[in-house]
Amino acid sequence: MAMSGGKDDGEPMMEMNMTPLIDVLLVLLIMFIITIPIQTHAVKIDLPQNADSPQNAVDPVKNRLTIDPAGTIYWNGSPVDRVTLRQYLEQTMTMQPEPELQFEPDQAARYVVVDDVLAIIKRSKVTKLGFVGNERYGGVF
Repeated sequence: MAMSGGKDDGEPMMEMNMTPLIDVLLVLLIMFIITIPIQTHAVKIDLPQNADSPQNAVDPVKNRLTIDPAGTIYWNGSPVDRVTLRQYLEQTMTMQPEPELQFEPDQAARYVVVDDVLAIIKRSKVTKLGFVGNERYGGVF
């Protein structure tokens, strides 16, 4: 008999039918291939900037905000007043992705100035804020 289980009649079939398993695996493989996103290859090139164009004070990656002991506020090394600071912060909020703001007040800076700058930062709704140089205050408290 062609449909018998084993070599002798009455024994159970010992071989597993692999056809349905292979069919399911092939369908899964095709589904995975279809759902893989198409990869786009891009070459990033830094083009030279025109020397006549005005320099943008806001860096698209990270900006450093420091306060010296005299209470002067510096944005990326340039002194700014509070109005200009608000404008720079508003400009960073329109960028995608939002650049990181690194805040570094000097140890001798007055708390009133630092608190005022932090209030300006909070009002501008900055979400990427980092405090730089906190390790130097470890022995103070």
